[in-house]
Amino acid sequence: MATVYKQQKSKKDKSEGLVAKNSEEKPTIFKNKQRVLLLSSRGITFRHRHLLTDLENLLPHAKKDSKLDSKSKLHILNELADLNNCNNCIFFEVRKRQDLYMWLSKTPNGPSIKFHIQNIHTMEELKMTGNCLKGSRHILSFDKNFESTPHWILMKELFTQIFGVPKTSRRIKPFIDHVISFSIVDNRIWFRNYQITEKPLEQRTLADTTDLTLVEIGPRFVMNPIRVFDGSFGGQTAFENPEFVSPNAVRANSRNAKAGRYKSRMDALTKRDQKLKEAVLPEDPLSENNVFS
Repeated sequence: MATVYKQQKSKKDKSEGLVAKNSEEKPTIFKNKQRVLLLSSRGITFRHRHLLTDLENLLPHAKKDSKLDSKSKLHILNELADLNNCNNCIFFEVRKRQDLYMWLSKTPNGPSIKFHIQNIHTMEELKMTGNCLKGSRHILSFDKNFESTPHWILMKELFTQIFGVPKTSRRIKPFIDHVISFSIVDNRIWFRNYQITEKPLEQRTLADTTDLTLVEIGPRFVMNPIRVFDGSFGGQTAFENPEFVSPNAVRANSRNAKAGRYKSRMDALTKRDQKLKEAVLPEDPLSENNVFS
């Protein structure tokens, strides 16, 4: 009985060793399973809605949801992303039906970034000559300034995970025919979308090393970063833009400047009337009216 037990034990050890050896030989395969939830708040304008539709067309791994009623309880977006099986979220927050703020977040643990969107031009508005296949994948191009400071590096990584289309997405086409560019100018991020196309024969020269060129498609907009949070739609502030001025303050300064010009003009008119009153000469005693009276 002892010998049988030893044989069974040795066979068991050998089988466990083979299993461990096979498990060590198999490399771990990374699968990109990024999915993005797209939604907006109430009070969105037609221009902002068209921009949201353009982003949905550019991201075949995105899923659009209905509008969010509350603007103060943004933590609800983490639950919505979980219900829709999404691990990224793009939320358009509209204030006073004119100011657009865009949230980019990795749900449910963060980080998240809040941007102020300016200079919006949609695909239908631009009438660009470029075109690309709907559902095709794209190349992400980043400016070298994204490697300068930690907060730009974090934004680059978040853009890569949100705007990068995974190969395993069900709605993609097996083509790469356009480039999405992110450039930093004046501490703002400029978003551009270009088509990859061949140059016409009449424009080609012998000095060209490639026959490819870029034609802008759209949309285009500028993202002004406001804050970077360590959590999803909240948490501690990891970075705050000291150069950001809210649109309300800009409008208030404009109104104050107009009011100041009006006040200075009224003061000038008052001084003019006062000067005219002081410039009246006293009555001459030798005038004709005084002589004949």
